[in-house]
Amino acid sequence: MSHSYQTVGWTAFKRRFDTWMLAGAGLYLLTFVGVSSLVTPDGESFTPLQMLIRATGTLAFLQFSFVLSIGPLARLTPRFKPFLYNRRHLGVFTFVVGLAHGVLVLIWYHGFGVINPLLSLLVSNPRYDSLGGFPFEALGLVALVLLFLLAATSHDFWNANLGPRVWKTLHMAGYVAYALLVAHVALGALLTEPHPVYFAMLAVGCGLVAGLHVYTHVVALGAVEAKASLQGWLAVGPAAGLPDGRARVVQAANEQRIAVFRDGAKVSAVSNVCRHQGGPLGEGRIVDGCITCPWHGYQYRPEDGCSPPPFTERIATFATRIERGVVYVNPEPLPPGAWVAPSLIRPVND
Repeated sequence: MSHSYQTVGWTAFKRRFDTWMLAGAGLYLLTFVGVSSLVTPDGESFTPLQMLIRATGTLAFLQFSFVLSIGPLARLTPRFKPFLYNRRHLGVFTFVVGLAHGVLVLIWYHGFGVINPLLSLLVSNPRYDSLGGFPFEALGLVALVLLFLLAATSHDFWNANLGPRVWKTLHMAGYVAYALLVAHVALGALLTEPHPVYFAMLAVGCGLVAGLHVYTHVVALGAVEAKASLQGWLAVGPAAGLPDGRARVVQAANEQRIAVFRDGAKVSAVSNVCRHQGGPLGEGRIVDGCITCPWHGYQYRPEDGCSPPPFTERIATFATRIERGVVYVNPEPLPPGAWVAPSLIRPVND
């Protein structure tokens, strides 16, 4: 969506992004197979199918790690906003690569037996009580099923019909899938083929995802509980320090984030969560008098949290005060759509 609620089609930017995404994946697969063939020790050999199994598996893991890192990276620098805008494409393509890896595994390791390949994968190794011999394939299969659910429900149709809260909760399963994938790699490739490259990929992927989320939550977004003043009101900071047309995000004791916007001399506060897909409103800006979500352009009036007609989305609002040049916000949310008079920033000589 644009800031005026015009539907975004398959733009030239999206086409370029997908072209580069596919070209990058193809280059990675060719490079992986080529380099692996060159460095394979004498006396050992891998078939092209085995090479593709390893190439698609590592590509899916690296892509998934990057997909889960796009959110915090986009909070740290606007350079990653294009990836945020196209994260859905990259996520679906990650499932496709993972599916290719799974199909190749079934063909090579289970496709020439007397029972169904999928059934063979599930029953060929029942050693669930052994860490060294754990059937890691089952972990990868469950992760792939979760990725399928995320890919299949990625369209706005499902967000509209399931509701933003249910849709967001469902897509948080991506972190469960990633944990299963990490265990799949650790109990599989790292035990059967302990190559330093695999260790490095796992360490970098896990470190990137975990480190970025911890950093943005605790440091970049100030996830430490703000000290209350004025009988429980949260101190936001000097009014003059608020960027015009943008927001500063504070967090209440109940973990709720509040976006405090400045529009000229007016200061208003709303929920930081967009009603569309849970986007961070505090990272957006005011366009034509409305707070505009940076993800898909959904808009809300700062004073009452209502979308401009004919749209009906509403978000919670919060009361603000300015005392001695410092902005304060009441952490108790008002009902979605409740009108609140904005606080006024007075000139210094007043």
